[in-house]
Amino acid sequence: MSLPKTVAVIGAGVMGRGIAQLAAATGARVRLFDVRAEAVTEAIAFVAKMLQRQAEKGTVPHNEAERQIANLHAASGLADLADADLIIEAAREDLATKQALFRDLEAIVRKDTILASNTSSLSITAIAAACSEPSRVAGLHFFNPAPLMRVVEVIPAVQTNEATVARLAEFVRAFGHKPVRAEDSPGFLINHAGRGLGTEALRILQEGIAPVEDIDRVVRDAIGLRMGPFELFDLTGMDVSSAVLAQIHAGFEHDPRLRSSHLARRQVEAGRFGRKTGRGWYDYDGDKRVEPGEPAVTGNAVPVWIDPRDTDASGWLRQLAVEAGWPLDDGVTPGASSLLLVTPLGHDATVTAHVLGLDPTRTVAVDAWLGRGPRRGAMTTSVTKLAYREAARALLAAGGARVTVTHDSPGFVAPRILANIVNTAADIAQQRIATPEDIDEAVRLGLGYPAGPLSLGDKYGATRIVAVLDAMANFYGDPRYRVTPWLRRRALLGVSLLTPES
Repeated sequence: MSLPKTVAVIGAGVMGRGIAQLAAATGARVRLFDVRAEAVTEAIAFVAKMLQRQAEKGTVPHNEAERQIANLHAASGLADLADADLIIEAAREDLATKQALFRDLEAIVRKDTILASNTSSLSITAIAAACSEPSRVAGLHFFNPAPLMRVVEVIPAVQTNEATVARLAEFVRAFGHKPVRAEDSPGFLINHAGRGLGTEALRILQEGIAPVEDIDRVVRDAIGLRMGPFELFDLTGMDVSSAVLAQIHAGFEHDPRLRSSHLARRQVEAGRFGRKTGRGWYDYDGDKRVEPGEPAVTGNAVPVWIDPRDTDASGWLRQLAVEAGWPLDDGVTPGASSLLLVTPLGHDATVTAHVLGLDPTRTVAVDAWLGRGPRRGAMTTSVTKLAYREAARALLAAGGARVTVTHDSPGFVAPRILANIVNTAADIAQQRIATPEDIDEAVRLGLGYPAGPLSLGDKYGATRIVAVLDAMANFYGDPRYRVTPWLRRRALLGVSLLTPES
């Protein structure tokens, strides 16, 4: 299979210039077109500067950088693209505009020229439907910045032939990126998978369980993501993120799993888009995020009674208390002044205290599942006294750990976000939007997760994730938390979430 000798890129903005740089790396002649001629000049100069910088760092030989720069050419009109083997459109996100552009291109290019769109949200099938030869139309979705984000989604329309898909995948591999095939669906693969994090974080905030900074801290420190959901919203721009949230939700016929929040819309209405406006979920001093400090640890040691039902969790907490020198209450019935620690899976502190017949004013629930690392999580009932809340914070902080205490919630913060991430990815697999392996690799590369979402499900245990989701579904009565068949079946079978259908 031969690589394209001439690649045309339409649109010389941030994405277009990045795509042009990657195309040049394959050895192809690159023609760059934009309705603004000066944008093309600026883009070629920018790419040349990037290549020269790589040569100076030694990552690209000087002669290779010069060869790639020499292969960058400005196109004055669509007619200059007639000899292209591959045309990648990176114009503005408007379906009618893209359909008209593809019709115009069909009138000038060869019958075997592939027409690809870099759209992040529009239907590839709808774009292809405007063409007389839709079998050669596909999506080729890069991520920003294209040279550094080493994954590209290859999206066939319903009408696309397999030869087109194969040629595009080979082109992507030629510049060292990972091609992942995603079926034409709202959000494709990576943006769809990313909803598991953002939508649940908004739900937690809307419910008043924790403030923005605490949700972000828990996601970073307990789950291991590089950025919290609200940091990420501020980075991408809430105007962009809110539109994507709404579009994917509507595209899947308003599936409750993908439901956003009025809080996202309110941020947009207020013009608080994030870093680019100087204010979003956080305030900014230039590019620096202004983040509230964490509360001081002020609690005092008191006798501690620990729920003995989960022997692993109770053993960990007992060891923590002993090492910190706190007195243990080993009574079958807790003492009248003891701090009561429970370790529910999926349930909240109030329900747990009620089921066990414990005094809710002294009860604090500890996230013993994800909370043994550098950040530990706890939550109070609606009536837990301040002294007992702070005593729990002090005990969990023993040894230098950071502690986040939230209001009551089935599933705490980290487990419910993790469960939503895994369940969303499992639903993508169930719908055959992508293979399990591609889901994991694409999300790891595209969203910077420490592992793919299905691998995270395997790491923390599918049965535990199902338990958290079932408990939330039962508590809220919300189909948002229904377990996808892919996840439930593999949990019952005791096999990896990466296990494909036989």
